[in-house]
Amino acid sequence: MMRISKDYDERKNEILDTAERLFHTKGYEKCTINDILNEVGIAKGTFYYYFKSKQEVLDAVVSRYSEFIINRCEKVLRKDITPVEKLIRLFLSMRINNEVGGDVLEEMHKPENALLHQQTLKEIVVVMAPFLVQVIEEGMDKKVWKCKYPLEYMQIFLASSITLTDEGIFDVDADSQQRILVALISLLEKMLDVPEDSFLQLFNENWG
Repeated sequence: MMRISKDYDERKNEILDTAERLFHTKGYEKCTINDILNEVGIAKGTFYYYFKSKQEVLDAVVSRYSEFIINRCEKVLRKDITPVEKLIRLFLSMRINNEVGGDVLEEMHKPENALLHQQTLKEIVVVMAPFLVQVIEEGMDKKVWKCKYPLEYMQIFLASSITLTDEGIFDVDADSQQRILVALISLLEKMLDVPEDSFLQLFNENWG
């Protein structure tokens, strides 16, 4: 039976949707290109028309998560709010729980999905850093804070925060995670040379 030809983007998204689901259920390493082909119902040549390798599919899946974050960050930067409010809202934009769903996050934390998990965390740092630097520099221009190494400090803060609070990496209970968050906020205050507890209340009000 002849398969109806589909639009390029529609077919590509169909492959990505299927691959993403299989990566989560079978694990990235165990999932093969043939698994994806069989599930979508396409020939190998069709797959390679869209993607050069399974790794390229993984990169595209991770890029989907970053698109959620980028869209949120761009909306924050367009708002007429203070640099402090922008900074806090940008950090809140890192959370992708609602977009990818709790079940997906649980699957991502499994050992067989370590590569997908690692790639996602790396992508968050790469994507978020430029947005944070833009706000840090805006705050410096407005004399809200001082920061000697905007990019490097934000990279350090991002890598620390998303790693230490990730339940898939560190087995921490709610109390421990809360203490880590408070310590991270204190660290951010030191990085920006603002008085202690300048951000804590604002974070508590927004981190729901």
